[in-house]
Order: sequence, then C-alpha cells, then structure tokens
Amino acid sequence: MKPAAFLFDLDGTLVDTEAVWARAMVDLVVSRGGRTSVQKILPVVVGRNWIDIHATLHRIHPELGDTSIMQDAIELRRFYNRHVDDPQTMRIESSISFFRKAASVAPCAIVSGSPHDDVANAAALCGIGELVTLILGAGEYDEGKPSPSGYLKAADMLGVKPEDCVVVEDSTVGVASGVAAGMKVLALDRAKTVPQIHDGCTWLVKDLSEIDFEKEFS
Repeated sequence: MKPAAFLFDLDGTLVDTEAVWARAMVDLVVSRGGRTSVQKILPVVVGRNWIDIHATLHRIHPELGDTSIMQDAIELRRFYNRHVDDPQTMRIESSISFFRKAASVAPCAIVSGSPHDDVANAAALCGIGELVTLILGAGEYDEGKPSPSGYLKAADMLGVKPEDCVVVEDSTVGVASGVAAGMKVLALDRAKTVPQIHDGCTWLVKDLSEIDFEKEFS
C-alpha cells in the first residue's frame, strides 16, 4: 500500500524511555512514603497516557496525596533526569531511520500519551522535529489508548481516511488503538520486560529495519 499518512507512537517506538519513567515513578512514590518497584510500575506505564497513569498511580498509592497532574509531572521530570546521563542513548536508531523514510513519502504524525512539549523535545532529540507534521500529546484527544480517539483525530486533522493510514506501535494498548481506528498497524515487538500482545496488526517485526520499505509502502 501507499499510505496517506504514518502515525507513530513515541515512547517505546522512537525513544526507549518507558523503563526510565518507571524508575522515576518509583522514586516519586518512595519520596512520599510509599513502597513499590519497577516491575509493579511498568504495567501501569507501558503504552499508557500520562493522564491515565497519573490517575492509576494515585489510586494504588494514596500516599501520593492530592497533588495535581502538573505538580507531579514537574517532580517526576526531576527524578527522570537523575536516571539519564546522556539523552542520546534513549534514541531507537532503526526506528528513527524508518521515520525518515516514511516522511519522504507521506505526512508523519506522533500520537503519544506523553505531554505535547515532551513529545516535541523527543522529536528534536531524534533529529526529526522538522519532519513531524502533527503532534498529539496527552490531553489533546478525548481518551487514551486503547481508545482509537488519538489516531482518529490525527487522521481527521491530516485530512486522510483512517483506512489509508499506517500506525507504528509497540504496546498492547497502542496496537489495539490503531486496530480499533480501522488502520493498518505495524507492530514493533521489542521484547519488553512486560510482554505485549499485538493482535490484529498487519506487520509484526522485532526491529523496524526488518521492513522492506520500498516493497511495502511505495
């Protein structure tokens, strides 16, 4: 097929950040008197919208108090930065290379559960900021993944039909979101600590370098 647009996930697809965010969330919980582990937090994080993550964290860890989503985001960023010596190590190079190929043939959007500014900063880190046609971050669409809301809004804003779009995702909820939107889904199985399910995807690879781009998308 020749896609009308490519719609990319961010965390776990273009940048390898989810485990780092999980460690930061452990630090946040511990700093307020709670106890948890990366293994317990990761299932809350992978593929999820920050708004949903925040609500879940406060439900299972009442010791977090009644702090707002913005207050927690600011504090969480400080913990995150302590775990990252070199942000360049977060880049998934083969995925970035695929993004560049995709942008040469169709508009490319990033539909993420991270805040808009974090998505824009990550795109700049990956050296693809000028290639991103549209960013939709947390709070910029109705419901987080697995709802198709974000991907459907991206297609609408780009003026393309959902069935003509290719979603590039790595998580269970992300793939489900793309499938529910009626889009073709290229699923990336990166052998996460928390195994993911990719039911309904059109393509399944362990690395985006495995795709013969010209054969599949030209």
